Amino acid sequence: LNNNSIVLDMGGYEGQWTSDIYSKYNSSIFVFEPHTPYAEAIESRFKENEKIKIFPFGLGKINSTEKLNISADGSSVFKGGNDNNISEIKIVEAAVFLRDQGITRIDLIKINIEGGEYDLLENLISEGTINKIVNIQVQFHDFVPNAYKRMRNIQE
Repeated sequence: LNNNSIVLDMGGYEGQWTSDIYSKYNSSIFVFEPHTPYAEAIESRFKENEKIKIFPFGLGKINSTEKLNISADGSSVFKGGNDNNISEIKIVEAAVFLRDQGITRIDLIKINIEGGEYDLLENLISEGTINKIVNIQVQFHDFVPNAYKRMRNIQE
């Protein structure tokens, strides 16, 4: 990575990973955090940095609205929880968003989105967008239906 690299941080949470990558490489970073309070905090943290762009939604397979169970860095649409800790979030189709933004190469994508990685990666693969990504770092979560099979299909 260097100062010309394009990096995507899927699941920004508090922005620490973004901060570390930016400090080391001075890359342009797109941060996706669908939970509004977290996105606003990240926006405030990097408000003076024009190379870091925050998007208050997630990327996935289709445009949708989902219910997010808020649980700090383990917030997920795939795990149940207390109804008092639910937030409505927006998901945007990944391949369409990247095309609309004119992103033709991604040097690094970090994906830690608590179960949403399957829909996101399946969209990037089916649309051929995956070929524009140099390095993919993903944390697969096993609490999603058919997680192991979907992970193996994505890896293949």
